[in-house]
Amino acid sequence: MVEIVGSFSSFSVDDVQKARDFYGGTLGLAVEEAMGGGFQIMIPGGGQVYAYPKANHVPATHTVLNLVVPNIDDAVGSLHELGIRTDHYPSTEEMPLDENGILRDPNAPAGFGMAWFKDPAGNVLSVVTVPGRS
Repeated sequence: MVEIVGSFSSFSVDDVQKARDFYGGTLGLAVEEAMGGGFQIMIPGGGQVYAYPKANHVPATHTVLNLVVPNIDDAVGSLHELGIRTDHYPSTEEMPLDENGILRDPNAPAGFGMAWFKDPAGNVLSVVTVPGRS
């Protein structure tokens, strides 16, 4: 058996300074310099994510980071005020989004809501309200 003492996730960006400004300045998350020319995004409640430079970066086609928020409507409103669009995915019968790009899954617990957006490198992120965790 392998002794595992922790974990972290990572993803690439094409411009470290733009990404650092976005995560630290725009989203207000704590960021710290890290090895390899990248930076750590410190997640409230514990944990970190490593963002690293990659010359031939291709944006992830899946959600690389889900940010838990206490109120999805307030979070999406704040993102819109910052000029960040939350309409990354189209509304479908299986995934109906409201006019603000928020998924309110009728099969999820009451109060659940999720919206997707992109960072400057084109990676997909989300804000999500999870009842009992927010």
